[in-house]
Amino acid sequence: MTFLGGCEVVAVIYGCGVLAILAAVFYAWRVVRVPIEAGTTAQVDRLKEISDAIAEGAMAFLSREYLFVGAFALAFAGLIYFALNTGTLPFNEGAYSAVSFLAGAVTSSICAFLGMKIATMGNVRATSRAQQSIGSAFRVAFDAGAVMGFGLVGLALLALITITLVYTQLLGKPELVMDMVAGFGLGGSTVALFGRVGGGIYTKAADVGADLVGKVEQGIPEDDPRNPAVIADNVGDNVGDIAGMGADLFGSLAEATCAALVIGATAEAIATNVDALLYPIAISAVGIPVCLLTALFARLGKDSTAVEPVLKRQLLISTVLMSIAIYLVTDKVMVESFTVGTTVVTKTGVLASILA
Repeated sequence: MTFLGGCEVVAVIYGCGVLAILAAVFYAWRVVRVPIEAGTTAQVDRLKEISDAIAEGAMAFLSREYLFVGAFALAFAGLIYFALNTGTLPFNEGAYSAVSFLAGAVTSSICAFLGMKIATMGNVRATSRAQQSIGSAFRVAFDAGAVMGFGLVGLALLALITITLVYTQLLGKPELVMDMVAGFGLGGSTVALFGRVGGGIYTKAADVGADLVGKVEQGIPEDDPRNPAVIADNVGDNVGDIAGMGADLFGSLAEATCAALVIGATAEAIATNVDALLYPIAISAVGIPVCLLTALFARLGKDSTAVEPVLKRQLLISTVLMSIAIYLVTDKVMVESFTVGTTVVTKTGVLASILA
């Protein structure tokens, strides 16, 4: 089986993935070009000093954490290689699964790193803009978040479709290929485990330590940068709540998509239809242009101080647009019906399940 017959769907997925990367680069450029202006020269220097300390601490923590993540990932990949190499297939299933696992771990690590990096650059600029207006600060914060959002989905889609494409071209058995591609999601979740748990413990320890020393023992106000533990607390926010969350989101996206691919490949009607086989990836792909359109409505009025209505408006718009996109993709690529086990599932049933 080849993907030549489904080149249109493959092209759309790759196109949307590249579009997401370009969007991430654009939003990163918007964040970086924001000048740090916060009153006097001394105030600006103080802002930069605190920001640099947080960025340096976050980088040090993430670098150390990734040493352990890398060692664990390599060891676990070796375990996958030997555990799944049963010798019952004409190819080494363990080797392909291990490669997928490492690809997922590396991609997840990159996404987490990018999120942490742009956060440390956006924090100080959002603080600076907040002295002008809430709208300006919101714009910087939104742009910084968009970098990670689009970059994460773009990298995930490009990596997943490439692995699926290469494996299917080499092996030609979708029902077996998707089992090996599932290692991609496991790799992403492995990094998320370290990021969420390790970063979370560090964050909470720094938070409690800052409160005990600052407020209880020394009488320093909460979140006062004169307390070194406050810097550590903010480092934890970046590596735990941002880098950890990024890896967690990547793991969720990869696992959900891989699970759908595995289940779909067990149905003969889908396994023999390239477009339908790639349906789960295509659904995620079309969400990228939808999000780009929705981002255009992320605007606060000049004198507005209410952020919540803007976010609610975005949620409503994205829901409507994505529902339309899902309908169009389902109508275009999904087969009329397929059988999973003893259950017959129709195209309408698939659409209803997603929209629900």
